[in-house]
Amino acid sequence: MSTSLSPDTSRGTTAPGTSSLLRRAVPAVVVVALLVVAWQVYVTVSGIRPQVLPSPLRVIQQGWRARDAISGHASATLQVTLIGFAVSLLFAWALAVLVDFSPWLRRAFVPLFVVSQTLPIIAIAPLMIIWFGFGLLPKILVIALATFFPMTIGLIEGFAAADREAGALLRSMGASRWQEFRYVRLPSAIPRFFTALRIGITYAVVGAVFAEYVGATSGLGIYMATQKNSFRTDLVLAAVLVTAVISVSLYLLTFAVERVVAPWIKNERGRHE
Repeated sequence: MSTSLSPDTSRGTTAPGTSSLLRRAVPAVVVVALLVVAWQVYVTVSGIRPQVLPSPLRVIQQGWRARDAISGHASATLQVTLIGFAVSLLFAWALAVLVDFSPWLRRAFVPLFVVSQTLPIIAIAPLMIIWFGFGLLPKILVIALATFFPMTIGLIEGFAAADREAGALLRSMGASRWQEFRYVRLPSAIPRFFTALRIGITYAVVGAVFAEYVGATSGLGIYMATQKNSFRTDLVLAAVLVTAVISVSLYLLTFAVERVVAPWIKNERGRHE
């Protein structure tokens, strides 16, 4: 009986999830399409110079002609983004776990985490370049500063939201603090973590591009700066489009990772939709 029910259950959970995702995507696609059409019509009717505002068609055409250069810079940006985000992710987990195990550390570090988000990246990034040069380190630091806060706070709040009765039950059975963390607090934090992860990964791309814009030898940020100085607005917008594609792709990738690591989150989300 169990084997005969399994395929039906699988089909029943997969199809609604896919159709629901498509339904949510349709309004955004329609709005973007309308904006692009309006942009194209405005440029055609107004006769505005392409150095000021190129048409979407020109952006795509010139971007395709410069695809080799843009793809090379995009690869550099993606590499920096993934490395910086991985470092930020490790620090977020380490700090969140330490804070969860120590109330004193929570009182000491959480205010500092909040203060770190009041520092303007536009002022910090040039200082990173001055202090550490044009290598990989300043970019990683900028990305980490931009991304670790939402993930760290998401984990801390997720740990704190664990079922207290379940924790008390484990402790009454002689479970250690680590066992309580593993079986109660950690599963409780996973949904909030993935929500914060999606926020952080988009911040990571923006942080990488901004760090490159301030000072770098390769990457979409420095490519935009170079083309801006050459009054190639079409290529600047082409690079912006590629940046958006990278951000959206990484954002969607987090859903695939979530489905593998914590499939129960999708099921719970489906019940609330």
